[in-house]
Amino acid sequence: MTFEEIKNDEQKYMMHTYGRFQTAIVSGKGATAKDVSGKEYIDFTSGIGVNCLGYCDDGWVKAVSSQVSAVQHISNLYYSPLQTEVSKKICELTGMDKVFLCNSGAEANECAIKIARKYSFDKYGEDRQKILTLVNSFHGRTVTTLAATGQDVFHNFFFPFTEGFDYVTANDICDLESKISDEVCAVFIELIQGEGGVMPLSQEFVDAAEKICKEKDILLMIDEVQTGVSRTGTVYCYEQYGIKPDVVTSAKGLGGGVPIGACLCNEKLSDVMTAGTHGTTFGGNLIACAAAREVLSRVTTKAFLEEVCRKGDYIREKLTAMPNVKEVRGKGMMIGIVTEKDNAKEIAGKCVENGLLILTAKTLLRLLPPLNISYEEIDKGLAVLSGVMSGD
Repeated sequence: MTFEEIKNDEQKYMMHTYGRFQTAIVSGKGATAKDVSGKEYIDFTSGIGVNCLGYCDDGWVKAVSSQVSAVQHISNLYYSPLQTEVSKKICELTGMDKVFLCNSGAEANECAIKIARKYSFDKYGEDRQKILTLVNSFHGRTVTTLAATGQDVFHNFFFPFTEGFDYVTANDICDLESKISDEVCAVFIELIQGEGGVMPLSQEFVDAAEKICKEKDILLMIDEVQTGVSRTGTVYCYEQYGIKPDVVTSAKGLGGGVPIGACLCNEKLSDVMTAGTHGTTFGGNLIACAAAREVLSRVTTKAFLEEVCRKGDYIREKLTAMPNVKEVRGKGMMIGIVTEKDNAKEIAGKCVENGLLILTAKTLLRLLPPLNISYEEIDKGLAVLSGVMSGD
C-alpha cells in the first residue's frame, strides 16, 4: 500500500484521536526506522519512551519469540514462574515489597489510587480519600487518571469525573502545606513532568513532600511511567532524589515494545490489596513478562546506566550549541528543548520530512531516544535537527 492509501483507510476506519505525522513506519532496527516507501528515519522517540532497546533488538526478539512458541497467555487464576521471576526482579532492584502487574501506565496509576484509598479506608475510615497531584501533571486517559491529571485542558467532555483530587503548584512548598488536611490520603507526583514539558521537580520540594507524608501517614506515590526503567540514568528516577516512596508506578520502557505496567508498593502496604479487590485479564501476560525480563536484565546494569548518563550528557552538550535553542532540561535520556522562536511543533514536522522522528511536549521539543542508541545514530539525528533549527 502507498502512504496515501494507508492514510485514507486510517481516516475512514479509525477514530480520529491522534494528530499524526506524515509518515507510515513499517520496520526498523536499532534507532533507525523505515517507512512504507523505504525512507529511513533516526528515531529520537522510541515510541514515546517505550522501545528502550530500539527496534527489533536481537536479544529482545529472541526472548519474545521463545515465549510465543511456549505459551502466550494463561489466566491469573494460575501460578506462573515467569510472572514471579519478573516480580522478584523488580522488587530486588527497587527495594519494594510487592508488585501488581498490569498493561499500561494508566492502569498502574489506577492501582496506585486504589491502594492509597483502601489503605486509608482500612486505617482511618471513608472520609480520608483525597489525593494531591500537581498542576501540569499527566497520569493517564481513563476517567479517574484524567481527574488525577492537573491540567484543565483534560477536564472536559467526560463528566462526571472521579472525585477526590486536588492540585498543588509544582515546587511550591507553601501551596503543598496549605492543601494538606485530614482528608488527604496520598501525594502523587511525577519527579519530571514529561507530558507537562519535561519539568524536573526541585530537591527541596520533593524532600518537603516526603517529610510531610511521613509525619501525617500520607502515602508518597511516584509516577515513573515515563521516567522509570533507566530512562533518567538510574533504574527509577526517585533514586536520584534520595527518597523512599510508598508506591511507584511503571510502564512504557518496561516491556521494550509490548504492553506491560507495574504498581510497586513498600512493606507497609504489602497486604492492602487482597483477593478480589483488584485484578486484570491481561496483566502479567507471559509475552510481556518475557520482554520485561530481557529489558530488566539489560538496562539495569551499572555499565548500561553509566552509558545512559554519558549519552544524555553528550546530546545535551550538542543541543546547547545549536541555533534556536533557549534551554535544555531533563535527566539522562529524557530531554526537553525550549526553542527561542517557540516553534516546536513546526520543527518536529520538518524533522520528519528530513528523516528524524522527534516529540513535542507543550511548547517544547522532547527527546526520548532508545537507551542503547549508537553514537553514530545520535550524530545523524542531531545533524538533521541542527539543520532544521538553523533553517537549512
